[in-house]
Amino acid sequence: LPAVVGTAELLNHVKNGDIIVVDGVTGQVIVNPDEATLKRFHERKVELKRQARKLERLRNLPAMTRDEVQISLQANIDLPGEIDGALEHGAEGIGLYRTEYVFLNRDDVPTQDEQYVELRNIIEGMKGRTVTVRTLDVGNDKLPYSLGEHLGVSANPAMGLRAIRLSLKVQSLLENQLSAILRAGIHGPVRILIPMISTSSEMRQVRQIMKKVATRLRRKKIKIADPLPPVGAMIEIPGAALSADGLARDCDFFSIGTNDLTMYTLAIDRGDEQVAHLYSPLHPAVLRLIQFTTAAALRARIPVNVCGEMAGDERMTAILLGLGIRDLSMASAAVPRVKQRIRGLDLSEATRRAQTIMEQADSGMVAALLDDFNALA
Repeated sequence: LPAVVGTAELLNHVKNGDIIVVDGVTGQVIVNPDEATLKRFHERKVELKRQARKLERLRNLPAMTRDEVQISLQANIDLPGEIDGALEHGAEGIGLYRTEYVFLNRDDVPTQDEQYVELRNIIEGMKGRTVTVRTLDVGNDKLPYSLGEHLGVSANPAMGLRAIRLSLKVQSLLENQLSAILRAGIHGPVRILIPMISTSSEMRQVRQIMKKVATRLRRKKIKIADPLPPVGAMIEIPGAALSADGLARDCDFFSIGTNDLTMYTLAIDRGDEQVAHLYSPLHPAVLRLIQFTTAAALRARIPVNVCGEMAGDERMTAILLGLGIRDLSMASAAVPRVKQRIRGLDLSEATRRAQTIMEQADSGMVAALLDDFNALA
């Protein structure tokens, strides 16, 4: 559904029966448009449908660059009901399943069995395609009632008790999640993604807990994934990106979360309309952290992908591929657009442009160089 946020006091200027245009592409809301404006948006709607039909033809075609480099495109999902959309748009797997949504809008913590059933439905629904399951990431903008006793008031929730910090403090939460994932792993390939990692010791603790959980399940004669699923770190803290060389020794893969990485790097909350205009994933510092993480993963010969909003923005495709990324995970609806961009790209040219971009010290010049390259395609 088209959506526009940050429209302060909009409802003070709207009454029942008004005609409203919501443009989720440009971020505009137009109240009571005139005939010419309505006609223009009706024409745009027809054009968007035409483009959508054109993109549908790409569903079964590979995401391959003009110089024949294969790129993997996966989907981010929150709920099992989103699987059909992921498959319809041609996703090759689930690059990010956000498990916290099972915990929201309820007064009690979901049981291990409830989590297992939810995971099994997703894994079976993906019909042999890999599902990357992120463990619980709450404590910032997501505050479930069911975990209220563990989540106290924080002056800065984004930097407080959240994600893996909460899971390691309340290990029963992590043990139940890992148990459900290991049990569901017999139904298809899974990977386990740990959010907000900052040190290797956190990854080692997770692995120790997973081994303990696996031993417990085997003793109970409960079938689990064999071998145990790969365990990776979500790189979304600058400290994790800068120590990616060492972190790679304790990880089976990296997943770069560009949303939080940009926020923490620039000290900007994009939800705060007073500073949101300063939020830019094209800031040289953010790009260098992505570059450093990707290079560290390639040296360690572990997979690395991008699962933040940059991955689903076709404007960013060239720079991400040019920096060495070969796996992107995004909202399902973005898969066809990104695939179309990939199929029009020459990777060697994108790599050369990325090298030029990485020499820049100004976000504006970075954006200009990237937009110039995109305009040539």
